[in-house]
Amino acid sequence: MIFSRNSKFSIQNSVPLSADDVEFIYSSKDFHQQLLTLIKTAKQRIYLTALYLQDDEAGREILHAIFQAKQDNPSLDVCIFVDFHRAQRGLIGEKKSLGNRQLYLDLSEQYEHDINIYGVAVKQKEFLGVLHLKGFVFDNTLLFSGASINDVYLHVGDKYRCDRFHKFNSSALADSFVNYLNECFVDSALAPRINQDNVPTKKALKSTIKQLKGLLKRAQYKVSNPTATAKDMLVIPFAGLGARGNQLNSTARKVFKSAENKLVVFTPYFNFPKALAADLRRALKKGVQVTIVVGDKTANDFYVADPEKFSTIGIVPYIYETLLGRFIKRNQAYIDKGQLNLHLWKDGTNSFHLKGVVSDDKYHLITGSNLNPRAWSLDLENGLLIIDRDKTLIPQWHKELELILSNTQRVNSLSDIESIHDYPDKPRELLRKINLTQFDRILKRFL
Repeated sequence: MIFSRNSKFSIQNSVPLSADDVEFIYSSKDFHQQLLTLIKTAKQRIYLTALYLQDDEAGREILHAIFQAKQDNPSLDVCIFVDFHRAQRGLIGEKKSLGNRQLYLDLSEQYEHDINIYGVAVKQKEFLGVLHLKGFVFDNTLLFSGASINDVYLHVGDKYRCDRFHKFNSSALADSFVNYLNECFVDSALAPRINQDNVPTKKALKSTIKQLKGLLKRAQYKVSNPTATAKDMLVIPFAGLGARGNQLNSTARKVFKSAENKLVVFTPYFNFPKALAADLRRALKKGVQVTIVVGDKTANDFYVADPEKFSTIGIVPYIYETLLGRFIKRNQAYIDKGQLNLHLWKDGTNSFHLKGVVSDDKYHLITGSNLNPRAWSLDLENGLLIIDRDKTLIPQWHKELELILSNTQRVNSLSDIESIHDYPDKPRELLRKINLTQFDRILKRFL
């Protein structure tokens, strides 16, 4: 194991980059434009990975652009990876349908030169785990975000979902992502193409899923000719599935533990795994200034504004707010002295989807992981650790943080958030039933 002289992290599988190789993108609309530009200018390859590519205006625009790029350059290597289960169902509450897969089939029929769209089944059922890998590769550029592809993520229309977007210009990093995807899903033949007629049933995939799960627990990104050549920073890619031996999880913990002065954490769903919660307590006890940015209940993508349309899934934001309230109560002393800064994000009716950790302005964990029990043990996740030894990213990072915080309010006490007594009748009664049966203990593992 190789360690850098002045850090707590292994640099064995790292990619050296200069500050000019990393670009922060500050809005959903700019991310949308970057996607279209990179699709149009790609010459050798396009590899997209997301939980879903939605059949809506934004999804159709992106997919048509990719198909057109393939028509203009038939030798272009195009592979898209989405979750197998999510691709074949409608939105929650909609009637049964082929879901987004119908769009993929229609466009494959429409265009002469087809592309590859793979459905990755991480588990037998969607609620037990999904493909939550992130990353879009265009030739030697990696665009990394927690976002999937749909109207709100790309800010098509009135609403947007606040996310983080980072662009890396590196052939080594792009190669590592492409090689991982090919090894795990294409060469292994363990992820079926879903833009063709014959797709195996979930039952028929049972053996395949078992094989794939075993492969994914072992697989990691590999950097060709890994080196620690002196540059401004090092970037290390990680993947992880399951609670045991998960390199992404252990890296998140190392970033928490590395903080000596400042720790900034973004999560859309306030429900830290026990290990991270313990690391957070230790950071506070040793005097680290901790900033946590979390979405307001109403900025949660499961929030139902109309009480008459409330359904069971709408209880999720209320559970997160309850957990946040317990955290505030336990840590009020740190809040009072300004060592713990909790920020609630809210911008009209827009939603919040930020993830990531930054320690001492030096260690950046860029990830799609929600840093919750589900991400920790059920979903297939990935991320990038940036070791910015000379803090060359500070101008871009501080600009990003300032923009994010401009839509937040600091939480000073429990009175700044609602409690069960303030909730509408339906969520209040459902939450009471959940608490009475202690079902919340089980539920928290899946949230």
